[in-house]
Amino acid sequence: MTVFERIKTLAKRRSITLKQVTSDLGFSENYFYSLKAGKKPAADKLVAIADYFNVSVDYLLGREDTAEVNDDHLKVVAAHIDDDATEEEINEILNFIDFVQSKRGK
Repeated sequence: MTVFERIKTLAKRRSITLKQVTSDLGFSENYFYSLKAGKKPAADKLVAIADYFNVSVDYLLGREDTAEVNDDHLKVVAAHIDDDATEEEINEILNFIDFVQSKRGK
């Protein structure tokens, strides 16, 4: 999966558009589509995108296969999720956490 495809997937999980992500991050409207066309992402932008989605830069670059939570507070919350929770319920909880953080401008 390319950097663009990973970003698109992360945005889809949050039910937001790439246009919204570029707006939230202050990037040009066509930035992600330049990545789709093969442009190499700048390191500072990769860090901003990783922070926005709470994933590692390695995940965005394809060096990791899972979009693991990289925030210690989120790991604490995840540890308190009921063991009987379904994968869908866990994803909903994580999406809600992402939503709350994005509303704070994290």
